[in-house]
Amino acid sequence: MSDSLLPESNTPAAPETSAPVMPSAPVVPSMPVAVQETTLVQGFAERVREEMHKTLVGQEELIDTLLVGILSEGHILLEGVPGTAKTLAIRTLAAIFDVPFARIQFTPDLMPSDIVGTNVFDPRTGEFSLKRGPLFAGLVLADEVNRTPPKTQSALLEAMEERQVTIDGVSHPLPAPFLVCATQNPIEYEGTYPLPEAQLDRFMLKIVISYPQAEEERAILARVQDGFRSRNITTANITPLLNRGNLAEYLAEIAEVQVTPEIQRYIVQIVRATRSHKHLTLGASPRASINLLLTSKAYAAIQGRAFVTPDEVKRLAYPILRHRLLIRPESEIEGYTPDRVIEGILGSLEVPR
Repeated sequence: MSDSLLPESNTPAAPETSAPVMPSAPVVPSMPVAVQETTLVQGFAERVREEMHKTLVGQEELIDTLLVGILSEGHILLEGVPGTAKTLAIRTLAAIFDVPFARIQFTPDLMPSDIVGTNVFDPRTGEFSLKRGPLFAGLVLADEVNRTPPKTQSALLEAMEERQVTIDGVSHPLPAPFLVCATQNPIEYEGTYPLPEAQLDRFMLKIVISYPQAEEERAILARVQDGFRSRNITTANITPLLNRGNLAEYLAEIAEVQVTPEIQRYIVQIVRATRSHKHLTLGASPRASINLLLTSKAYAAIQGRAFVTPDEVKRLAYPILRHRLLIRPESEIEGYTPDRVIEGILGSLEVPR
């Protein structure tokens, strides 16, 4: 898949990619003033936004969601039509994240051993040695992941869940951190293989991307006129900001973010409502509840707060749940989408104060 200079935009033209505008975070008088001050994670997030904007125009929501995924140690799926800079966004993120990076171009003839590696016989020594595949990297870009058959897709299952791969019956741990960022095209069906539910559930977040706004697109043309080319992002002079060492510091701070019992109950209510919804044949599992909790903490931290509000939960319910819900065929004909169902659920539940 070729890169594009178009920025990622989460401003959708259809209900399934549109999250409602949320009110400002409620005031929590009982919280001490100190926890509302700028945090280490917030300062890091501000610097990341500056670096990401060296290649992307606008896209605050996309950048924040990518940040949440990285700081929650979760895998991310980006879906958008060709030319909306899905690959460019991940390549820029890889330049900021100073860990080994590998890009796998998924094709119909790709084999599992091409991803995880294989044991190779050395005739000189008479022994087998492990030839590691590109999956042995810190950040892996699985480009157009739905273009490879299910047999090859399944090679990612163990790696994404257990951070290890099994080759010839022997388990090999993957480096830490290990994150998969995958892209897929939602409009092409020829030569594609839809990801099975078990595979989709391994992704913590699904970001749906549409076209940029008119002003953003004009800004893109101005950058091109000035000489920027997406195929060579080294000219953007991106500064690496994240490595194994400071990632541990950020994760430790996020772990201290408080989630009250009321917010925890709210998360459970949202996820459980998907399991009995009349327009769904499949709702979200407890993994979705856990991910919604973890990402809400990360999102609160990048905003400089040490406690989660309902706004974080609402904001992240869409990317956490949309790829885990199966719409009934008759409801799909009526125009129901995962995002429309999520919006209805959020509107029907009492928000904790």
